[in-house]
Amino acid sequence: MASTLFRLGRGMSLAELSRICDASVAPEHADRVVTGIASLDQAGDDDLSFFDNPRYEAGLRGSRAGAVVVSARLAPSVPPSIATLIARKPGLAFAAAGHALFPDAVAPKSDFDGTGVSSQASIHPTARLEPGVTVEPFAVIGPEVEIGSGTVIGSGATIGGRCRIGRDCRIGTQASVQHALVGNHVILHPGVRVGQDGFGYVAGPRGLVKQVQVGRVILQDHVEVGSNSTIDRGAVRDTVVGEGTKIDNLVQIAHNVVIGRHCVIVGQVGIAGSVTIGNGVSVGGQTGFNGHVTVGDGAQIAAVSVVATDVPAGARWGGVPARPIKDWLRDMAALRGQPKEKRKTAGRDDGHDDA
Repeated sequence: MASTLFRLGRGMSLAELSRICDASVAPEHADRVVTGIASLDQAGDDDLSFFDNPRYEAGLRGSRAGAVVVSARLAPSVPPSIATLIARKPGLAFAAAGHALFPDAVAPKSDFDGTGVSSQASIHPTARLEPGVTVEPFAVIGPEVEIGSGTVIGSGATIGGRCRIGRDCRIGTQASVQHALVGNHVILHPGVRVGQDGFGYVAGPRGLVKQVQVGRVILQDHVEVGSNSTIDRGAVRDTVVGEGTKIDNLVQIAHNVVIGRHCVIVGQVGIAGSVTIGNGVSVGGQTGFNGHVTVGDGAQIAAVSVVATDVPAGARWGGVPARPIKDWLRDMAALRGQPKEKRKTAGRDDGHDDA
């Protein structure tokens, strides 16, 4: 079995997992029990693994996994010694199996394996905590804060005055929440910063003058924000992250940004102020957004792009500046076909004649 610091349960038979995962299993393997999940190269005979790409077939042949989740198309590649859970959507099936086998890994739990309010936490007397809230040592909860049942406030976290935190949330170690309304089932990983003022200045006769930022941050239900990401409060309107949106580590979201429902924002993305992103948008890592642009529903932005203009709904864009994928790939192909010296100056005009 692959190493893990999560507690192992009793395990589950493949028959049980097949029902949970909406998969099928051969009758002769139905009673086989797995207790963990692991990659093909690290799995043991009591682990469930995953095979969805022929490039890993060599690893599959040498694997000691007890079972794999696989599509019907790739199932013939699985050695007879390994049981198969055949699923129409293997990725979803493997995720469901992980939830069943390791329920404690679905959302962060208390680092102290405890419940209730620590005597080492600081809670303002006007704060209101529903029954079942866990507050770990050295957390600070400010005046008039309201926190719903089942929520865990991690050690060293700070919840600023008048914030609202919904039910069954996880506020990670050393996270801070200010000027924010947080829905139910929201996860903020360690070090997240929510609700600090945004970056806004105007030039004055004696230098830069700070603009006040008096809006809020609204995180709707089932939002997840990765470690050390930052979400600034609005200046004159709210910064909003829609229901079910997932944000990776080290993402910067500036003031007045509105992100729709069920979006995916990958690590090191930077979103400038007043950007509007529709529902179901996917953004690849290290992409930057110019301020005030709008991205339509269902658009996909490739990694390491710069979005400088509005993106239509359903579009697939990439590059610097971002443009339709077909145009970007055509431009890259043309650039690669140029002689080396010409390639260095492609697209550059300094306004002077060489003669």
